Amino acid sequence: MSKKASEHHKKAAEHHRKAADHHEQASKHHDSGSHEKAAHHAQTATGHHLHAEHHAHEATKCHSDEYGNK
Repeated sequence: MSKKASEHHKKAAEHHRKAADHHEQASKHHDSGSHEKAAHHAQTATGHHLHAEHHAHEATKCHSDEYGNK
């Protein structure tokens, strides 16, 4: 696997972990009635999900460029 693809996989995993952390925080704030804080963490989690999707897509492109039909 190319170094570039590997880095994209690592970044995708990192953003998935960050998203999970923000979802956990959103849950805690929701349970305590802090709905504005919960919404903030939920929105931040969505951003991390989008970044993770981007990096996963870029990793796939790297694999395709390296091993795909030429």
